[in-house]
Amino acid sequence: MCAGRVAGSGGNFRSGVVPDMSEKVKRKTYEDIASQRDAVDGEREILEYWEKNDIFRRSIDEKDGANPFVFYEGPPTANGRPGVHHAMARTIKDIVCRYQTMKGHRVIRKAGWDTHGLPVEIEVEHKLGLDGKDQIEKYGVAAFNRECRASVFTYLDEWHEFTRKLGFWLDLDDPYVTCTNGYMESVWWILRQFWDKEMLFEGHKIVPYCPRCGTSLSSHEVSQGYKDVADPSIFIKLKIVGEDAFFLVWTTTPWTLISNVALAVGADYDYVKVLHKGEALILAESLLGVLDGEYEVIEKMKGAALVGRRYEPCFPWFRDAAGAFRVVAGDFVTLTDGTGIVHMAPAFGEDDYQTGRREVLPFLQPVDSEGKFTAEVVKWAGRFIKQCDPEIIEDLKARNMLYKAQKIEHSYPFCWRCDTALIYYARKSWYIKTTAFKDLLLEANSKVHWYPPEMGENRFTKWLEGNVDWALSRERYWGTPLNIWICESCGKKHCVGSLEELRSMSGGIPADFDLHKPYIDELKVACPGCGGAMKRVPEVIDCWFDSGSMPFAQYHYPRENAEIFKQQYPAEFISEGVDQSRGWFYSLLVIGAFLTGESPYRRCLPHGMVLDKDGQKMSKSRGNAVFASDILKSDGADSLRWYLMTSGAPYLPKRFDLDAMRDGANKFLGTLRNLYSFFAMYAGIDGFEPKGRVEGGNTIDDWILSRYNSTVREVGEALDDYEITRAARAIQTFVIDELSNWYLRRSRRRFWKNDMSGDKLAAYETFYSVLEGVSVLSAPFIPFLGEAVYRRLNGAGARRAGAESVHLADFPRVDETMIDLKLEKDMDGVRKAVTTGRAVRNKAGIKVRTPLAA
Repeated sequence: MCAGRVAGSGGNFRSGVVPDMSEKVKRKTYEDIASQRDAVDGEREILEYWEKNDIFRRSIDEKDGANPFVFYEGPPTANGRPGVHHAMARTIKDIVCRYQTMKGHRVIRKAGWDTHGLPVEIEVEHKLGLDGKDQIEKYGVAAFNRECRASVFTYLDEWHEFTRKLGFWLDLDDPYVTCTNGYMESVWWILRQFWDKEMLFEGHKIVPYCPRCGTSLSSHEVSQGYKDVADPSIFIKLKIVGEDAFFLVWTTTPWTLISNVALAVGADYDYVKVLHKGEALILAESLLGVLDGEYEVIEKMKGAALVGRRYEPCFPWFRDAAGAFRVVAGDFVTLTDGTGIVHMAPAFGEDDYQTGRREVLPFLQPVDSEGKFTAEVVKWAGRFIKQCDPEIIEDLKARNMLYKAQKIEHSYPFCWRCDTALIYYARKSWYIKTTAFKDLLLEANSKVHWYPPEMGENRFTKWLEGNVDWALSRERYWGTPLNIWICESCGKKHCVGSLEELRSMSGGIPADFDLHKPYIDELKVACPGCGGAMKRVPEVIDCWFDSGSMPFAQYHYPRENAEIFKQQYPAEFISEGVDQSRGWFYSLLVIGAFLTGESPYRRCLPHGMVLDKDGQKMSKSRGNAVFASDILKSDGADSLRWYLMTSGAPYLPKRFDLDAMRDGANKFLGTLRNLYSFFAMYAGIDGFEPKGRVEGGNTIDDWILSRYNSTVREVGEALDDYEITRAARAIQTFVIDELSNWYLRRSRRRFWKNDMSGDKLAAYETFYSVLEGVSVLSAPFIPFLGEAVYRRLNGAGARRAGAESVHLADFPRVDETMIDLKLEKDMDGVRKAVTTGRAVRNKAGIKVRTPLAA
């Protein structure tokens, strides 16, 4: 007797007579598959097979180049270890690309590395023990940038190994790298296009500014760093000149009061003067609720009546500023909070800045680039502004100018790179005039298929509708140099669009010349107008512009590869984290739509955040980060991939639970392994070799073939609609519930018959056909086990179109003649009856094998 267990069967299969293996002649041997605990070793063998036989390269080269499916790889930075969230993105991409390859498309998969920007600089600062720009410059920009270049590839080997072991097929041998001269030259060419159409300009604006990093941020960077914080909320009394009365004013930024030059009111709003605790206070009538205690209204007026009145400054250092300390009208004043009287500091707020220009108010900016008060503010000179808030409040209180002080919980922007609170600060910066082609961006986005649709229709569209000009320049070091030179003689500004142009203007540059700072600024460049000496502006550009340039720059377009670029633009599909809707997705769209008039991607599938099992964001500082390489080493890629795709729709936040991953892998992957092992054991005993379907088989054969083809249809339709989780769950249901728990349970006695009768042969042919089909159907999701089952079923060769690998095979096609919906419905009724019977037995405490009298 021979005993064994079928995954998911809930029991063994020794209830029938099984032929003694010693009595059989093994005419064909089916190699066994590693158990769950040996999955990692099995995956390593598959990797070696792929690499030895160049399967990835062949999966591209053997497809028709006239039938492309274009995919863009969003570039990660290799200066940190890959986490499970990186596995999420890479699994989604790999599934889609493998599926489209098996559908007959040529899918070029060019890797890329994002190598510039402040995240890199900050890592290097920590490594070198530096803090701030002054220490970097003392250390030496050339030496610092050399460290940055080395840093971006710190974990390159681990990223390569992670990508390889995950089964994410990507051309790592020929990646695009954003810090290479060729890539940067394409970026320069793109900037030149903006320049030529007067879309690149220098402006003095209020910008979100990081005092620790010493540079401004773009709006899409700011959106990534908001936190809920408790800030001061104070009400102060400002004495009205010539009256025994005060304006009651509210602010959440006490440090800006030192730069106050005006108060703003709504001209059409109703204001009142009240007698309150022995003092006369003026504020908006609808906001009288901010007062603590009783009051008496002694006068009413419109805001317009307050315009022009003067008040005494709250600090002494700028009391002689011409035109300051008066009330002006502002259409931005609201009555939702505060007192209806807004304190104005034109150097530190957009509304304030614009009002200051209109009203010719003084521009007071006693804060340096490190966020510290300048020497003019004697009491707090050299101190970081927000650290001074408590002392400023105490100073106001001591001078009887503080009405009350509270705390307010609100969302405030922090630097997404160094976690420092941002300040809004008037600075000169270079901008791309994205507001000038906002309608083009909205039109291009309207043609993109977002998954789910509401991601594009709501989140991204609203972001585009509120679009502001892109603050492009960064006052930093490790980045693509902004390619604008200014003549020191005639003042002409010139945007260099290529290395060839730079070479001609500078009298030649070495072949191995490094375009980065400081070398780019050591070139002697002649003005094309007067011949005078030109000096480059000192800034580098936003690293998001680098990554958004990749459709063009990855091929060094337009300097070469023009035909490849045309074939590879736009992308059919991209996928990254949902946060990239204000990052890479946005920068791609701005650059691509401006240059070509259409979106650079047709379909976009953002994925949600991967959290820990308690729903907390993963981070090294919390100690809850899960590194992908560790999971691949312990459990293998198929387990991780299957869990990430079946535990919830990709666009939803996902909790990573190692135990749940292993449980899911055991149920599905274990079932598939055991299904193959059952077939291999008995097919080996009987020397079965597949020839094709046998007519006159059992009804259950017709049913499983119908269900298989219905599943193929459902999976194909789901993948065509980028519903990856629906496709994976359809495969899971078919394999566990239908093929294992129902078909094989009902059919196993057929495999134990002594003679190779028509019924037994039909069972073998049916089981083989379906099992092989499942290996192909599941291959995009579980590329290793899919390959293992497929190759073992087919030996060294393969039956499907001579495919040597499951990943060179065609995706299964639906055989409509095999689908019998009535049979499926009838069998579903039988299965439900059996399930109900089991439930009744369980309720009565009667075991499944116990016969019933009735």
